[in-house]
Amino acid sequence: MPLPLFQTIRSELETGIQLPKCLKCGCMQATLDHLAAVLPIMDAESALAFHNDLTKWAAHMQPVQYSCLGCAHCYPAVAQNLLAGAFPQFAPLSLRCDFQINEDDWPPVVGDYVVVAPAASVAVSTLASVDLVDKIAAHKPSGLAIVGKTETENIGLDKIIKNMITNPALRHLIVCGAESKGHQTGQTLLALAQNGVDAKGRIIKAPGKRPFLRNVVEAEIEQFRHQVQIVNMIGCEDVGEISAQIETLSSCQAAPCGCSHCNEAATPDTSAVETILAADFDEIIKLDKAGYFVILPIPPQGIINVEYYSYNDRLLGVIEGQTARAIYLTILNRGWVTELSHAAYLGKELAKAEMSLEVGFKYIQDGA
Repeated sequence: MPLPLFQTIRSELETGIQLPKCLKCGCMQATLDHLAAVLPIMDAESALAFHNDLTKWAAHMQPVQYSCLGCAHCYPAVAQNLLAGAFPQFAPLSLRCDFQINEDDWPPVVGDYVVVAPAASVAVSTLASVDLVDKIAAHKPSGLAIVGKTETENIGLDKIIKNMITNPALRHLIVCGAESKGHQTGQTLLALAQNGVDAKGRIIKAPGKRPFLRNVVEAEIEQFRHQVQIVNMIGCEDVGEISAQIETLSSCQAAPCGCSHCNEAATPDTSAVETILAADFDEIIKLDKAGYFVILPIPPQGIINVEYYSYNDRLLGVIEGQTARAIYLTILNRGWVTELSHAAYLGKELAKAEMSLEVGFKYIQDGA
């Protein structure tokens, strides 16, 4: 084998084998298989060198998760084309852009979304238009992988990034629906795609109040920006129009190996975050020196009456309201609760009291 040809093939494969995406890709596995097949008809020196490389490269390979990612530059494809030219009797295997996503493992980050077709190429964020999620999912446009709301410009974007970079099939993110007031989540996503983040994790030129990404690392952010094209449909809530855009975007993925924004599927960086299995402890409420509360829903008036007592049973105040939220915010504002366990207890009981008004069951404080 001519030395320049040998060096080029080896360089392409050596570079590719360093990339996580190539270690799980059918392109690389097929090329290594092709190279092994032509070793017997190579000159002895080239065959020996490639044999040693093959042993090393094969040890790094992982089970194939996708046939081809259609990358803009595919290292194994370059090597395979050169091999095919040098040894036409061993034609390379054909490769297709089909993706196999394990639905049990994706999406890795929980959220308020609907998964429609994990191997499809388009994701949709409805921003603050919560009801739009189910409408789009029910319409099931061809090419829709996942649809969900995104109401915050920080944690919401963290989750989008992690879920999208762990699915190599995803290429487009449609941002539609009503903007989340104050957060400006849609515009913040557009700013992220255009400008990235600064050294402090702040999205550059983002209009949101707190556009800081704290739960993703720089490599994940850059992978998202490289892999995903954001399509601006902010303000649109027309299911038909959004569905048509989804189908248009997905159609560009139909041709074999036609993807232009490929990147490897990533594993989200969650090493610093521990998932704790909740245990059913005996409820222990510390004595709150600030006092205690007696909660009484009054169905005819549609209100909740809350009496505030000192521990010598002296009535200190009365609050009346229609919602648990209004009542506990009033209690907190007045400083009538100082113990964390007492605050948790109070929130639980007020929520039960509010539900009793809505549903019609009899509320009993401290009851099941």
